[in-house]
Amino acid sequence: MQEQPNTVLILGVGQTLEPLEFALAEHTPQGVVFVASQGSQAAAGELIRRYGGSLRYHTLLLDDPEDLGEVFRKGRLALQKALEWEARVIVADITGGTKTMSAGLVLALTGQGVTFSYVGGEARDGQGRVKSGSERLRLLEDPTYRYGLREWEGFRRAWNQCDYRAAQEFLDELLARPLTPSEKRFYEHLKGVTEGMLEWDLFYHKAAWQKLEAHLEPALSIAEAWGHGTKVRVLQELQQAQARLRAILDREGKPTLALLADLLANAQRRASRGRYDDALARLYRAVELAAEADLFERTGIELRRDSTYPDKLQDLAGRKTPGLKEALGLAFEIDTRLGNTGTLAQQLYGDYSSKLQGLLQQRHSSILAHGVKPVKPEALEGLQNYLGEKGLEAAPAWPNW
Repeated sequence: MQEQPNTVLILGVGQTLEPLEFALAEHTPQGVVFVASQGSQAAAGELIRRYGGSLRYHTLLLDDPEDLGEVFRKGRLALQKALEWEARVIVADITGGTKTMSAGLVLALTGQGVTFSYVGGEARDGQGRVKSGSERLRLLEDPTYRYGLREWEGFRRAWNQCDYRAAQEFLDELLARPLTPSEKRFYEHLKGVTEGMLEWDLFYHKAAWQKLEAHLEPALSIAEAWGHGTKVRVLQELQQAQARLRAILDREGKPTLALLADLLANAQRRASRGRYDDALARLYRAVELAAEADLFERTGIELRRDSTYPDKLQDLAGRKTPGLKEALGLAFEIDTRLGNTGTLAQQLYGDYSSKLQGLLQQRHSSILAHGVKPVKPEALEGLQNYLGEKGLEAAPAWPNW
């Protein structure tokens, strides 16, 4: 049984043999995948004739060496073959072939754990080709590795999906790479910002504020110094969002409209990830919080804090509000006793039997409430539309990268 190769060379083949032979001699691979055109397959055949006895080899032929898409696909096939051979090291030499072949192989193999090489030299003939005997091999670092493009793309996708734990893990991978002092500071601060967003998403508003206060401004300053437009945009939009967080904290623990908007935005984030049960649970609470916030913003009365009730309503202070209907009923009665009419709290109570009860039925039968059924997206849409008709809107969505 033939020994499995440790090193596999993916070799772009042009018309000139010398640089290809030089690459073979320098890399001493146990396997070679030739990527050749119809015009250069003779050169590949000659290399096989000379070295094939000691090498495992495979040839991929291009119909059109100027077709970037075809070169890309053949590059991926070459990588697949190298992996089938259980290569421990994969090197792609991009010396031979057309410029399109070199570009296509780089596009296909960047970010795949492949090292690139190029055979050059200072002594050249009249056509600009390296003279035989003066060749020099240069190893080329994969730029996607240097700049952490795979990790950054993972971070970007995780953030945009509101998966802030995964986003932190990708930043940890970036921070484990060799970085400049400026890069290290930026990613450390960005990790702090991401930790803050996770705290915010979990309703730990004070902890979120502390993280953002410590890390958002420094991260933005570095992004501005770099001139990275997208990073600047996202971090500036987060500063605007931070002002909304401050509005919640300024009346911490109070049933405010700012808190309600934050809750509705949280429900939207859950729904965007397909977590409809979680989203509906938040909308259910939002109906109740809407009545509480409306009452508090107008009268200063907190439905669940007896000490905030005026003397003439003290007989209502001890009333228990175990469920949504009871809470809405109490808010309705408080407004009525105060002589208020047509308030949001009164509208919600008035709509409970005719509209809200039906919209909330899926919540009651949900496996996260009292039943065994999953929640359908339509249940969210109905309740979101109802709240929107009452003028209750979610806070603006957090920025995406």
